[in-house]
Amino acid sequence: MTDELRIPRDPADDFAPAIVAARLELAKRMAKAPLEHLAGSPVPATEASGKIENFTGWAQVPLGMAGPMLVETSRGERSVLVPMATTEGALVASYSRGMRLARECGAIRSRVVHEGLTQNPVLCYEDAAAAARGLEITRTRFEELRTIVASTTQHGSLDSVDGTVVGRRLILTLRFLTGDAIGINMAARATDLCAEYLECETCAKQRYVHGQDVEKRANARALIEGRGRSVVADVVIGREALERLTRARPEDLIEIWKTYAVGFAQLGTQNWTVQGANGLAAVFLACGQDLAYVTESATGHLDFDLTGSGDLYASMTLPSLLVGTVGGGSGQGTARESLQILGCEGTGHANEFAEILGATILAGDLSLMASFCAHEFVAAHEKLGRNRPETK
Repeated sequence: MTDELRIPRDPADDFAPAIVAARLELAKRMAKAPLEHLAGSPVPATEASGKIENFTGWAQVPLGMAGPMLVETSRGERSVLVPMATTEGALVASYSRGMRLARECGAIRSRVVHEGLTQNPVLCYEDAAAAARGLEITRTRFEELRTIVASTTQHGSLDSVDGTVVGRRLILTLRFLTGDAIGINMAARATDLCAEYLECETCAKQRYVHGQDVEKRANARALIEGRGRSVVADVVIGREALERLTRARPEDLIEIWKTYAVGFAQLGTQNWTVQGANGLAAVFLACGQDLAYVTESATGHLDFDLTGSGDLYASMTLPSLLVGTVGGGSGQGTARESLQILGCEGTGHANEFAEILGATILAGDLSLMASFCAHEFVAAHEKLGRNRPETK
């Protein structure tokens, strides 16, 4: 790690104005921007228009940077500092430790392997036979549906259409490509028009634009089919580095993961990460993403294995990352500045942002699982976290 990316620290007082200013200067260099809002300059009230009703003021959440993290995305290999907004003490430190561990062994490789925002309207019929006929007709209307979608947006497009018959109901799956936006509003509008068209074409009795509503809830469809951007990140952690930095062996992490897998299976959860929601929520909040999508985005799989040379192979699969670098809350204030720190502001960067997120979540899970193996988790929270607030 070069000295220019080392995050300044002051063991005597890490919240003193001088050391905070030094970290802000580092963030400015990474962002190549003044970062006025992270420094405390207020955002004009007019910036909230269209994003909230009964506007009253701005919420303030502490923001720190984790890293540096060495990551190889689809745009190449580079070191990044990851902005995280949270009030959970020890969180940024945990992710930074995982990033350091990975960095000593090489870059975390992360890729978007699939894209597509799905919507699932439902058409209702007289009986199951009518629903089946409705599906047959729908499969012949792709070009017509694509034209309808094209009339509603310049940035999105319909990628595919299919459906599933459940009794007298037809659950449709419309998959959209949304560019660098999450694209929810665009897709909802286009879906409503497509459902209206198909209701007429297939003689359905009713239509519901959100008939099978996967929005902002954990669901098996998100794990199996993916939604938004599907990311896979992996890295090999050398035995020596793992033992030196975390006091855990590859075999220890593999063994604890087997136990977690048993527990997750018994729970019936779709979230097989260990603290994925922690990191996603912190980065989402820092970067102006829709926080409610953490429930879907945290769906995924952590995996550990032993390499032939006795090192630790670790991977993270997040099939339903719902993120964007344009639109929503991503283009203003501290959210825009945080994306600038990542080098992911604006058009052309949504996939890279998702890939950095995948690598970040893998680093965090590596650190947390190692702390469990070394029995250091509680001690870290006692030292850095919010425990016993009356003594602070």
